[in-house]
Amino acid sequence: MRVVTLAPRNKDGNRAVQEFDMRNAAEFRTGAVSARLAMCLANEESEAVSSHRTAILMLLLATAAWGYSFPGGKALQIDLAADFPTRPGIYLAALMLASRFGVAAVILWIIQPRAFGCLRPGEWRQGIGLGVFSGLGMLLQADGLNYTTASAVAFLTQGSAVLIPLWVAFRDRRLPGRRTVLCVFMVIAGVAILGEFDWRALHFGRGEAETLISSCFFTAQILWLDRPIFRGNDMLRVSLLMFLAIACVLALVVAKHAESANELLKLVATGPRAGLLVSLTAVCSLLAFLLMNHWQPHVEPTTAGIIYCAEPLFATAMALFMPAMLASWLQINYANEVFTPHLLLGGGLITVANVLIALKPVEREPSYLSRSSISF
Repeated sequence: MRVVTLAPRNKDGNRAVQEFDMRNAAEFRTGAVSARLAMCLANEESEAVSSHRTAILMLLLATAAWGYSFPGGKALQIDLAADFPTRPGIYLAALMLASRFGVAAVILWIIQPRAFGCLRPGEWRQGIGLGVFSGLGMLLQADGLNYTTASAVAFLTQGSAVLIPLWVAFRDRRLPGRRTVLCVFMVIAGVAILGEFDWRALHFGRGEAETLISSCFFTAQILWLDRPIFRGNDMLRVSLLMFLAIACVLALVVAKHAESANELLKLVATGPRAGLLVSLTAVCSLLAFLLMNHWQPHVEPTTAGIIYCAEPLFATAMALFMPAMLASWLQINYANEVFTPHLLLGGGLITVANVLIALKPVEREPSYLSRSSISF
């Protein structure tokens, strides 16, 4: 940049003007670079906030999909119980879940038939780990329902919302923020109110113990998905392995109680029953877990745990109208639940907690978690 001056020249005038021009040009270039850098940082921060909030919305959608599994899954179990009147409830739950995730794995394999040949070691570890943690958690949760109340299971399952921030605080040597602590207490209180949980009726028996252990497995699942070492994995291939591992874990229970392989055909013995199984597979297995596996790494695990506590809210809301529809479809006895003030108060607490966590400022990713520093 040329700067004109009216000062009289001396014998070194040309050199002075040249040095003055170079200084101003350097300052101009530095200012331009700083402005471009500031714009890039602002755009990056804006994109991070947008991605963070999109991830929260997608995880809420996944949680709503899981909510459908409660009335839908119960309706299917009621229908199956007519064909297996003497079998334990855990067998029916394992049969239904193993079939759902087995079919989901086959669908993903059809979509990407060369997936097994392309799997990397990190994808094997992540997929199998997610499947084992999820499968064991589901199995213990289903068995716990046979020994305690549904409200106790719903409440104790949300222990992951407490376990996750405790683990993150231990890992990072840093206490969670006040907003996070407030949201954790709000969702736990909301779930307790929503399920009309009675502390006086709680006793630590087999059902409560199994539910708490299942909560630990669900916590491990969330934290395993969050591990930085797995970033860059193909989540479709990881989900394929996850679904296959879940089916294998639950198939062990099916094999223990099944009398013949023909019992699998009972799942599609009628058109309505087969249709319900397909809808549960598509919504609660494929949609929900693909959304979770793709979007959860975009938020902190503590935030994810709080969002997942909305599952009882969606399940309770759907139970107000969906059981009668499913009962008519399957020709079974399954009545709608009744709206109570507990739904309004408990659901309100859970909703406010999710809004607060969604508005939480996005923290910049530490350098040690950047993609360039990840090894497989």
